[in-house]
Amino acid sequence: MSYHEHADHQYAKHIRAGAPAAFKAFMAWDAQVMRGSDNVIPPKYTELMAVAVALTTQCPYCIEAHTKAAHSAGATQQELAETIMIAAALRAGGGYAHGFMAMKFFDRAESNDTPDA
Repeated sequence: MSYHEHADHQYAKHIRAGAPAAFKAFMAWDAQVMRGSDNVIPPKYTELMAVAVALTTQCPYCIEAHTKAAHSAGATQQELAETIMIAAALRAGGGYAHGFMAMKFFDRAESNDTPDA
């Protein structure tokens, strides 16, 4: 047994049984967001955005599902590679930007200034 397995989706039935109304609403919302007939963003770009988000949230199920969907929607390997690098740059940028807070808190600690709550 590994932590993430392809068959894990079978456990959705327990979520559906335990929270049927919320599950139904979530699935309808997800279908509308990803594949709604009135969506103006083409499916290929929707899926590439989903890949980028999945990479930053590090969800292996989403990475697999949306990469396959992007491929089916016509994404090229080069487009996927650029998507990967964009996600990596933004994730790294987030670490850099949060470093500003770390520096601020360090400066405040040196001056014994307490941060605002």
